[in-house]
Amino acid sequence: MGKNGSAGAARKPSGEPSRKKPADGVSRRALLIGGGVVAAAGTAVLARDEVKRLWWQVPGIEKPRKPGELDYAGATWVAASEANWRRADRPDDFPIDRVIIHVTQGSFASAVKVFQDPAHRAATHYIVGQDGRVVQMIRELDVAYQAGNRSFNERAVGIEHEGFVDRPQDLTKEMYTSSARLTASICARHGIPVDREHIIGHVEVPGTDHTDPGPHWDWDRYLELVRRAAAAPPSPTPTATASSSAKA
Repeated sequence: MGKNGSAGAARKPSGEPSRKKPADGVSRRALLIGGGVVAAAGTAVLARDEVKRLWWQVPGIEKPRKPGELDYAGATWVAASEANWRRADRPDDFPIDRVIIHVTQGSFASAVKVFQDPAHRAATHYIVGQDGRVVQMIRELDVAYQAGNRSFNERAVGIEHEGFVDRPQDLTKEMYTSSARLTASICARHGIPVDREHIIGHVEVPGTDHTDPGPHWDWDRYLELVRRAAAAPPSPTPTATASSSAKA
């Protein structure tokens, strides 16, 4: 029997100080360790949730994407051949600071067809028809083989326009208006200034041998339409009222 009269009480070794426990029977050390574990666990949960939310921003990790997903609400999706573009993660890997204007030198249908042909080895992100319709064939995330200049390809979104450079009648009012809305949307998404330094023709790309959009493309008119579209409230279907019969 021990000195306190309690059966089974053990003596402390000589020289070891007595340690009191909290009233609930949990030691201060256990509280400190346990609290640290809880805090660490909480931090780990927060870190895990943050990583889960932002995982696609880690270098080398692609953003979430769905087949047929559009960057522009007024477009219809028709996929280009994968041989005509390169998978990327723009603007995280390459900043987007240009819109390049092209003319197809052919019909809307022929442009869609060649962009679906893996042997063509070229395509743009969008095609705009003379009636104002818009098809998206490559995500803005990705690099289109459009300009004959790797640096410009990596930094630009390309728009083809149905027609021929030597036929001013091909550049319709519907085409200008619809394309301007598309370009205003691209500029707004990527912070691109609406000016001739950042909205350029294919002919202006260094090293190219192309002449589009040609001498009949009205740049003053086009930029004014882009500015108006940028200032207007957004429309979910900007090409819905396009008419194929009216001409500029």
